Amino acid sequence: MFAKKQYNAIHIISGISAAAVGVVTAAMVCVLSVMNGFGVMVEQLFSQFDPDIRIEAVSGKSFHDQGERFDALRQLSEVAMVSQSIEETALLQFEDKQMPVRLYGVDSVFPTLTHIENIITEGHYEVYDGAFDRAVLGQGLAWQMGIGARFISPLQLYAPKRNAKVNMLRPDQSFNDEVCFIAGTFAVQQVKYDNEVMLVDIDLTRRLLDYGNHEVSALLVKVAPHTSVKQAKKAIQSLLGEGFAVLDRYEQQADFFRILRVEKLLTTLLLVFILLIASFNIIGSLSMLIIDKQTDIQTLSHLGANKKMIQRIFLFEGWLISALGAMVGLAIGLIVCLAQEHLGILKLGNGTEYVVSAYPVAVQTTDVLIVAAVVLTLGFLAAWIPARKVQEAKSSGV
Repeated sequence: MFAKKQYNAIHIISGISAAAVGVVTAAMVCVLSVMNGFGVMVEQLFSQFDPDIRIEAVSGKSFHDQGERFDALRQLSEVAMVSQSIEETALLQFEDKQMPVRLYGVDSVFPTLTHIENIITEGHYEVYDGAFDRAVLGQGLAWQMGIGARFISPLQLYAPKRNAKVNMLRPDQSFNDEVCFIAGTFAVQQVKYDNEVMLVDIDLTRRLLDYGNHEVSALLVKVAPHTSVKQAKKAIQSLLGEGFAVLDRYEQQADFFRILRVEKLLTTLLLVFILLIASFNIIGSLSMLIIDKQTDIQTLSHLGANKKMIQRIFLFEGWLISALGAMVGLAIGLIVCLAQEHLGILKLGNGTEYVVSAYPVAVQTTDVLIVAAVVLTLGFLAAWIPARKVQEAKSSGV
């Protein structure tokens, strides 16, 4: 591979081939690691609001959490605590402004089960103060309604009466209404929460929606310490049966993580295509090397080397070119990722406009192994194409 060649251009072309493979390899490691970093970052943001496990009915919008199965659920060793939740769309009115909201009715366990208090941006978390119902709004929702945590004017909530027909003469009588006061605002840094969600006491939600005392739309579960979510999910699903969906954090945000996986796949395919183009340099350099070494091929043949052995020599050299590029590229990519992770060299905007100041990075071993396997496989195929021509050149008497 490093021996002197008759034409110095062969060394140059081989170096360019290895460099091209190395650059694309480093790019694949960096891009995939940054995408992993964004995924981890958003997962951490969701974990401030989403529970470890969420239980929903497969059919219907609500269910009653009474009976032996639910008593057994609360006694499972894999379960630390269970919280009731009612979620429904309602109309929020503040002074002359109206807006539909996603109403989350939660009980007293909710702040212990989640990390909601860590993402309060104004005021404090409180849904009932002992005398009045209170509410905690998403920061974007509060901004759109023109509400601040120190406002003393009441918030009016409206929802259609359950199982009741609309009275066209007096449509106002077809709605339930409740009053509460703002206690604070929160920010998950995700539009689906910050611009739409309003947290209130579960009893207020039951009155507004005509729900029974033990009727809920979901149960929120905190997994016991030293227990994996996968293990707890399996135990809960086995207990409740097929009539209930037991969702972990990834399944609760299935759409987002599905889009992230598709983006990662498409990005990988694009980089593989670029790598495929870069691999054509190996075909060119190896083809020139075969021409350069025709005399050596004849000498090896006279010494007893068969056709397959000669082919393996050139195949191995071509594969070494891609292997060298892969090793250098992996090393450069990992160094860049570690530098970005610890030093935050590449900033997002001016460092203050986004949730994080620099591009997040999360290097995953599986990604590195996949990149190495793809590069070496394409390098082998690129070397095989010209190497198999050695047999044809020899048989033609060259």
